[in-house]
Amino acid sequence: MWQGRDSATVRRFFDDLGPQRSAQITHVSADGADFIDTVVAERCPNAIRCADPFHITQWATKALDEVRREVWNEFRVLARQEASRPHGRQSADAPARPYTDGAKGLKGARYALWKNPENLSEKQQQKLEWITKTSPTLHRAYLLKEGLRLVFQMELPEARIALEKWLSWARRSQIPAFIKLAKAITKHRARILASIEHDLSNAIVESTNTKSRVLARMAYGFHSAQALIAMIMLNLGGLDPQLPGRAK
Repeated sequence: MWQGRDSATVRRFFDDLGPQRSAQITHVSADGADFIDTVVAERCPNAIRCADPFHITQWATKALDEVRREVWNEFRVLARQEASRPHGRQSADAPARPYTDGAKGLKGARYALWKNPENLSEKQQQKLEWITKTSPTLHRAYLLKEGLRLVFQMELPEARIALEKWLSWARRSQIPAFIKLAKAITKHRARILASIEHDLSNAIVESTNTKSRVLARMAYGFHSAQALIAMIMLNLGGLDPQLPGRAK
């Protein structure tokens, strides 16, 4: 577990916030971690708990990538059984090597599978079309990922129906990674729907996290977490200190 990613850290947040301000919290958006949920239930039990859409979609992306790696490994194993080809230009009647070619094609398919369809380059669109013909299982996993992503773009009544259909589809998919994901989605179903109903997400927090990582890269690392926190507060915390020799 990453340093600070535990219930003690969440409790310190609420300790700093204090009981009065904690009681004023009406909604909480989180990534589904049980340790966050436990502390939130203790400190602001009346708050509506929402599952962050970005993280839920990220679960589906990770499940999709797990399927991609499994299919790639299957192709690699089968490729070893195919006849080898001599070096140099191949003749027109050279034996086909579909599994070898498939393994090579899947190695560069990650971003075509990850990106939203509307953001695909022409080359990535062609890669996706190739996957559709080459691996029905991986294509089905891609459609499952996209189906879950689209749920968060719907209004609540449609989203509720679509989510139930997606869960049924995932359970019947015969893809272990998505059957497992369906169990996690079922566990967080009420909070997923709450995030859609209240239009709540961790978007601002994730933006801050991205900017914080950029600061860490620019500094080529920090000797301590405290030094990184100080730099984040200086750049992103709204601080405006008077520097020596500089006029406002």
